[in-house]
This record gives sequence, structure tokens and C-alpha cells, in this order.
Amino acid sequence: MKSVTYTIEGMLIEVEKPDEKPQAQKLIAIRAVTGMNRAKFAEWLGVPYRTIQDWELGVSKIPEYVLNLIAYKVANEREKGKI
Repeated sequence: MKSVTYTIEGMLIEVEKPDEKPQAQKLIAIRAVTGMNRAKFAEWLGVPYRTIQDWELGVSKIPEYVLNLIAYKVANEREKGKI
């Protein structure tokens, strides 16, 4: 299976398994851009660790607007050189 590349808030996000929980895969790819582990990423966003864990494991689905907001924050912080 080929990977798929998405553009979210100006960032190119490559998803290796697009058929398996695409929202979760997008969040994992966005987090990978930051270089943070799950706990640090959750703390940085101000989101409970368990919520991030559930989203990444596909236990619960991350709302599209939340995914976009997270991508927006990551893109802006990268642009400013903060991450």
C-alpha cells in the first residue's frame, strides 16, 4: 500500500496507512513534525494525555476542526522557530 500526502494548514503530512484510521494517522504525522513524544505533545497543547492517546489509537475520532487547529498551531510554531 502506498502512502498518501495531505496538506493541512500548509504542512505536507505523509500518512503511511491511509486506510487505517486516517484521522489518527494524520495526528501522528503532525506530532512527528514536532519531534515530541505523546506526553510532551499533550502537555504542549494543553490536552489530556489520554485524549491524545485515544485519538492516535483510533479509540475515539478527533474532530476535523481540532485536527486543523492543532496543525495550524504546529505550523505557526515551526515558522517562528519555536519547535
